[in-house]
Amino acid sequence: MRRSILLAGATAVALALSACGGNGGEEETTAAPAETATAEETTAAEEGPASVEGQLVVWVDDDRQPYVQEAAEAFTEETGVPVELVIKNNEDIRADFAAQVPTGQGPDITVGAHDWIGEFTANGIVSPIQLGDTAADYNPAAIRAFTYNGQVYGVPYAVENLGLIRNVELAPEPAPATFDEMIASGQEIGAEFPFMIQIGETGDPYTMYPFQTSFGAPVFLQDADGAYTAELGMGGDEGRAFAQWLADQGAAGVLDTAFTYDIVVDQFSSGNVPYIVGGPWMIADFTEAGVEVAVDPIPSAGGSEAIPFMGVQGFYLSAQSLNPLQATDFLVNYIGSEETQLALYQAGNRTPANIAAAEATADNPVSAGFAAIAEQALPMPAIPEMGSVWSFWGVTEAQIVSGGDPVELWDKMISDIEGAIAVG
Repeated sequence: MRRSILLAGATAVALALSACGGNGGEEETTAAPAETATAEETTAAEEGPASVEGQLVVWVDDDRQPYVQEAAEAFTEETGVPVELVIKNNEDIRADFAAQVPTGQGPDITVGAHDWIGEFTANGIVSPIQLGDTAADYNPAAIRAFTYNGQVYGVPYAVENLGLIRNVELAPEPAPATFDEMIASGQEIGAEFPFMIQIGETGDPYTMYPFQTSFGAPVFLQDADGAYTAELGMGGDEGRAFAQWLADQGAAGVLDTAFTYDIVVDQFSSGNVPYIVGGPWMIADFTEAGVEVAVDPIPSAGGSEAIPFMGVQGFYLSAQSLNPLQATDFLVNYIGSEETQLALYQAGNRTPANIAAAEATADNPVSAGFAAIAEQALPMPAIPEMGSVWSFWGVTEAQIVSGGDPVELWDKMISDIEGAIAVG
């Protein structure tokens, strides 16, 4: 493993972080040091081992635990600092971290998504990470995703985005460039469904977003530097045109709120549909079902390029860590290494954020397909205002697909979101 941190500078940073972010020794822990890189499972109601001087505590989910453990063992062997891995349920990590760090009961490090940054920085529970000269090792978009107010708050390990997943047996040729042409192609095949996308009763705006962007209706506008502003971009004529398209496709039976994630995966696995919109996390299910897949760009519905969200997965440093220097060393030089990021690639086939690791996966055509789309994808907004969007957005799309008035519902959604942003 390459250890390129300038330790003198890192020490100064660590001292500063300890002064402003540590718990000042006011709360002692009774947890005994664990064996190197052990894993203990906790539930949402349980508090895991807290940060203690001289030992790292890392929260990780079950899928990634084996690969993080390899990095932890290498780190301990070289530094002598033990690492305890605590397995957390994916759905609990964000809320538990936000609740436990302010009390001094949180870990040194947690796995998480980049769009948690707004909440975490607003609450002062994460510290910036000094990447040093390793910053050039990462996909620049992944670094931008973990950057907030000019500082990097996470070490990225994977980039994920949607693509058009194609059943090669049913549709041997790359998908057409437009949505209407793709539907026509699926109908010519004679498949039970020409195309499916998950919606559900409460909607799925994340999965539907590429079609929305093809109408020129981004969720938030961006400034000249590419940073998201708090101004909604999905109102006006472009947003209404997308809403009308949702209504038209719902009336035609192409879009249906009965199409949930499980149904879409099952139908595609069963060979009943040639095209779906989905992500790399689905591929293992299709491989197990014996379905050969390819990944194509998502076709445009509104005339412009269909651009999906980019999600970036990474690791955060707690503002209450008692070991900021050691934690930074572990994150930058072990989690960020090509070896570890290639290993983490096994957990969900997500493109590594480390450039060298990503290049090593390029011989996999499915991974290469998602990676090519990622070059145009936009990081999901990490601004706090994004928290006011989701509940209105998804439900509105579902109502429109189910037959509600598209313009009336969409305009009300915009008004409701603007009101929620103003309040909070």
